[in-house]
Amino acid sequence: MVYLQNDNFENEVSQAKYVGLHIQVGDILEINVSAFDNIAARPFNLSTISQIGSPATTTSSTTAPSSYTVTTEGTIYFPILGTIYCKGLTKEQLKADLENRLKAYLTDPIVAISLKNFNISILGDVKSPGQKTSALEKLNIFQAVALAGDLQDSANRTNVKIIRFSEEQGKDIIATLDLSEASVAKSPYFYLQQNDIVYVEPDKNKQIAANTTNPNRNLILQLGGVFLGLFTLVYSLTKK
Repeated sequence: MVYLQNDNFENEVSQAKYVGLHIQVGDILEINVSAFDNIAARPFNLSTISQIGSPATTTSSTTAPSSYTVTTEGTIYFPILGTIYCKGLTKEQLKADLENRLKAYLTDPIVAISLKNFNISILGDVKSPGQKTSALEKLNIFQAVALAGDLQDSANRTNVKIIRFSEEQGKDIIATLDLSEASVAKSPYFYLQQNDIVYVEPDKNKQIAANTTNPNRNLILQLGGVFLGLFTLVYSLTKK
């Protein structure tokens, strides 16, 4: 049941790198714009567009979040700036792009971006399987396991699978992590991306137990016996 076994533990962990989330289709991004002149920044925030022309005293009222859903084309429609392509970008890259565009309208614009639907699915031999929403965007495999209440005692910790869609290859990629080794921290899959699927298979003993207690096992054996008998009969008749 021991995780991260390795004599070079500190050296291995030092090589773990977080490259940031890459924006995907269907992501919900909360984007807020501020500037030296907050009134001038109003037209660039969905939450304050309705306040344009209102007295300045209304700026303290409660406003709705400025949320944008990434379309199937990989874009968002931003006030005044229009259609912005963002699929595949990191948040920092999108932030830099928006701030650069906003400089034509605002003095010292600052863009804050957060992902509101960081979902992962954890399946298999864990205590609480299902889809999990993380408040953290920098989420590693152990934090994901914690969201599922940890692995069952019977889980195979040496063969945890991560299923991730690759935009470059246009298909799902399956990677295997060995949670018992500290070298897992070197893997590019150590930090999860939104919509990753984590599958934890049971160990061999549990697999064997599941097969022997399968309620359909006796039926399968009976059908197998019937087919074997029929095959033997047909074979005997054809030989005569």
